[in-house]
Amino acid sequence: MALPNEPPRPDALPVCEPGCPGDPEALARVCADLPDDEVLYDLAELFRVFGDTTRIKILYALFESELCVSDIAQAVGLSQSAVSHQLRVLKASKLVKFRRDGKTVFYSLDDDHVRTIIALGMEHVEE
Repeated sequence: MALPNEPPRPDALPVCEPGCPGDPEALARVCADLPDDEVLYDLAELFRVFGDTTRIKILYALFESELCVSDIAQAVGLSQSAVSHQLRVLKASKLVKFRRDGKTVFYSLDDDHVRTIIALGMEHVEE
């Protein structure tokens, strides 16, 4: 097996289809760098969570500050029950975190990675 920056052995290069103008060395690099299926599955699951408009609304509502369930429900126009259900999904995916203050639970984005994903997504769709 080749080291990460070591060029692949000629006998280890994947073979293009006959007549393919592609670069076998580029193909070999792509094949060597492709993450395991389990990692790609986890990434696809993360994007599946982002694929729901209700969850995106909730994440966007939490973009600037933490909110309680009641405030989130008011902001996105949903029942507290519906928001709580979606928050469970978002917590399980490590996209939101919570803190308790007495009987009230406040939610916020889990970290700056989530904020960056939302910001980059918005930038992309607004182009």
